[in-house]
Amino acid sequence: MENYVVSARKYRPDTFKSVVGQQALTTTLKNAIVSARLAHAYLFCGPRGVGKTTCARIFAKTINCMHPTSEHEACNECESCMAFNEQRSMNIHELDAASNNSVDDIRNLIAQVRIPPQIGKYSVFIIDEVHMLSQAAFNAFLKTLEEPPAHAIFILATTEKHKILPTILSRCQIYDFSRITMRDIISHLKFVADNEGVKVDEQTLEVVAQKADGGMRDALSIFDQLVSFSGKEISYNTAITNLNVLDSVHYFNLINYALQCDVPKSLLLYDEILTLGFDAQNFINGLGTHLRNLLVSKTPETIRLLESGEKTMEQYKEQAARCHHKFIFKALQIVADAAQQYRITNNKRLCVEIMLIKLCQIMTGGPETEQKTKVQSITSTAVQSAVQNGNNTSAGTTNAAAVVKQSATGTETQSPAQPQNVESNEKKVDANKVNVEIPKIIETQPQQVEISNIDFVAPPSMSTASEALQSTYQVQEKPKETPAQTRKSYGNMAYTEQMIVNAWKQCKTQTKDTRLASIFETLVPQRNGDTDTWSVVLYPLQKQMIEDKMPVVNDFVRQQVSNDNVVINIIVAKESNEVSAKLYMPKDKLEKMMADNPNLNTLIDNFKLRLD
Repeated sequence: MENYVVSARKYRPDTFKSVVGQQALTTTLKNAIVSARLAHAYLFCGPRGVGKTTCARIFAKTINCMHPTSEHEACNECESCMAFNEQRSMNIHELDAASNNSVDDIRNLIAQVRIPPQIGKYSVFIIDEVHMLSQAAFNAFLKTLEEPPAHAIFILATTEKHKILPTILSRCQIYDFSRITMRDIISHLKFVADNEGVKVDEQTLEVVAQKADGGMRDALSIFDQLVSFSGKEISYNTAITNLNVLDSVHYFNLINYALQCDVPKSLLLYDEILTLGFDAQNFINGLGTHLRNLLVSKTPETIRLLESGEKTMEQYKEQAARCHHKFIFKALQIVADAAQQYRITNNKRLCVEIMLIKLCQIMTGGPETEQKTKVQSITSTAVQSAVQNGNNTSAGTTNAAAVVKQSATGTETQSPAQPQNVESNEKKVDANKVNVEIPKIIETQPQQVEISNIDFVAPPSMSTASEALQSTYQVQEKPKETPAQTRKSYGNMAYTEQMIVNAWKQCKTQTKDTRLASIFETLVPQRNGDTDTWSVVLYPLQKQMIEDKMPVVNDFVRQQVSNDNVVINIIVAKESNEVSAKLYMPKDKLEKMMADNPNLNTLIDNFKLRLD
């Protein structure tokens, strides 16, 4: 029985030309070989299965080849190449750092570095998974890595670059390997399938490439798995069943249901997905990816960002043409919110079903759009009614206004009697030429009272001022308090003292006068018993500044607390007019002290003190 070799090993590249998806890096390495500008240490980093170790082996074989080809590839015919292909080369050493990560292993490697190559020019040391080395092993390796012998070249490979010490990184030339694109994976899988005599379509290979997530080794392993399951002919349904992949048809159907606002079918489709055993979290992530693909399929400039086959790309372009940008943006936001809520909610299924319902409501726009559509429909009916009465335009206008008013108020209105004597041969009136005045429906909302719109004029001087100075002030007539029966109504809601204080302080933001702003900031209204009357204690000058603005301030506070009964009054504080009758001098103070304490006079005489 012939020994079976998996495709990942059987079709492993042996030349730079056969490496898939890393053209920029392979070209750089070939140019370094041609120009003889070889570094002493390289670091190959990137995702799994993208060709890091493969490129390290090809590079090691090529620099030791005795007769390179015209394309600067290894000849595979010289003694060095044949020894490498037969895995008996003494110039290329591989170390698995995952299982040889101690200081002793690195010391053994350093001892081998001193031995010059027997065949070829260089001794190449390939250390795979180098991030697994211990801290002590890294430190023991530093000096040798920085100043190796002229014949030694180190190639380090890792999938986790961030775990390597910066001192190691600074001593290496770093090559970042990228994920292999879906097109490159599909192309290589076609090549392998043709060589193996396997019949498979491109859509199935696309599923394999998506499952591999940019890794060629994973793609070849999945391909072998499907061949083992299906034999020499692999169908699309067999592939998605064996790989447990949710078919993209489900996502296309779901978006179609959302465009049709069909909530029941969307929920039934999700139930079918759960019955097939797929995880809801993966479903949400897949739906987000599908919407992203629709977004990039909208324009020719971004269609290249779509990683899929030609057939699937056409499906995306067709559905994207039926989706508006706003629909996709809103759907992406809904899916993102659902993904965030899914992690913390207890009812997982309900979370996803709410997401699907919201997706189906995007096209309807919710209750506001429905109301708008209803008004437009009623208006259209009114116009048609007016057109039918073409002989009497004013009557048609009255009918239209009555119908619209009936819809706006929600009351039933008896339409005027239609004229009975209408000639049968009367000409039809063109609807586009009838001038029908339809009253606009305007929602009345409480008008926001803004104190900033009031002209806060400077108060006149308390002293006698010249007429020129007084003319610079535009003294307006003081607004009077609006009577309760005529002023605007804001309701009769309950409120707290803190709400009154906040409304009072908020007046500060409505004025540019710093003096008024200071009053609103520093003073606090006080309640008069259990009534709705509040008082603010001000000095006469402060009262003069704010007195004419109090009606507007009261209206603003009433609006903020939604209560029409609130009233804020001003109370003038009493100023103290008492002035000291006498100003005490130092001599007066001394006499007062001596009168209170006669011994103080004796002390002054004994020590001969004097008052300076």
